Amino acid sequence: MISDSTGQTGLFGAADPDSGPHGASAANFDTAPAAQQRARIIVLGNEKGGSGKSTVAMHLVVGLLREGLKVGSIDVDSRQATLTRYLENRAQTMERLKLPLPLPDHRLVTRSKLAPSEAVADETQRFEAALGELVSGHDVVVIDTPGSDQTLSRVAHSYADTLVTPMNDSFIDLDLIAKVEPVTLKIICPSAYSAMVWDQKKVRAKRDGKSIDWLVLRNRLASVEARNKKNMTQALDALAKRFGFRQAAGLGDRVVFRELFLAGLTLLDLRERGIVTPLTMSHIAGRQEIRAILHAVGVREAPEPAPPPTAL
Repeated sequence: MISDSTGQTGLFGAADPDSGPHGASAANFDTAPAAQQRARIIVLGNEKGGSGKSTVAMHLVVGLLREGLKVGSIDVDSRQATLTRYLENRAQTMERLKLPLPLPDHRLVTRSKLAPSEAVADETQRFEAALGELVSGHDVVVIDTPGSDQTLSRVAHSYADTLVTPMNDSFIDLDLIAKVEPVTLKIICPSAYSAMVWDQKKVRAKRDGKSIDWLVLRNRLASVEARNKKNMTQALDALAKRFGFRQAAGLGDRVVFRELFLAGLTLLDLRERGIVTPLTMSHIAGRQEIRAILHAVGVREAPEPAPPPTAL
């Protein structure tokens, strides 16, 4: 279904004992008693476009559905609406091929057309209404956000139980998380996106006392031990300790991910009857990458906790 619709310190002060990796154990979807269950909210976020947010979001949605979970999804990037278009393509393929593929209960939340003074409250209300429709009847809600700093993106981040930030394995993408000294690779200061994430961590803590488990996915990792890859590993390891996020390998740079969009399919669908696509080594490797991401998010079991963040 597709519808339209403080006093804390940590990142900038002393370590916050409830931030980052301490939320990881809650990612096990099977641990809560049925009477206490509430949908786990997974937000895909990064203020840089082209990082693979929507591709990861779609594969998470389908992977979670194929794990037998009830999944809702929200797209707050109404300008690009990539996740929404992906799901529309999927529905068309289902109709054309008469395939009973799994679909989430989907919402598209558009930006407000009201005056700036009223738009923030309007967008917040409409996002919370869409989320409220999904959290009680689903196991998981996956939210895709735009590659820019907008009200809807900030509000969505503040509701994340798990924040997944795909980033290309380059210092261009890393620059949105922190400014890094080019020779020593030491952290100079937080950048725009990490500052926004920290602000929303404080909003979340003030709202319900809970924390956000932040997972950074390194997309397009080089297959060889190149100098850039080693330098990125060094810089990200330092940032993970300081900012309180976990790391995992993301998606490789595979043409198949771009090809599947038009049909609304994922690599997890290619063995369905009626889909005539020979599995290549690239397909198989991509499926393993998706399974690894599902594991890192915590579908099957809680990931190994990372050390708590330290002060800047």
